[in-house]
Amino acid sequence: MSPEKTRIEEFEVSGEEVLAKIKELLRQGNIRRVIIKSSEGRTLLEVPLTMGVVGALIAPTAAAIGALAAVVTKCTVAVERVEE
Repeated sequence: MSPEKTRIEEFEVSGEEVLAKIKELLRQGNIRRVIIKSSEGRTLLEVPLTMGVVGALIAPTAAAIGALAAVVTKCTVAVERVEE
């Protein structure tokens, strides 16, 4: 078996767009981790994802992201993807 290759993509979004962007990225699939960073580069939230856990984590994670979005005006959403 060959080792998995991963890549990180970053998207700058406003606070109210965070949840919509993450939902869009989750629909695309192949995501291992989602990281939300402040405009200063500090990590505010990091959520590791696995195929079996995505459904169970989406509701509480969405609530946390919604609360976070109310506080920040701009942030960066970084996603770690698994390349096939």
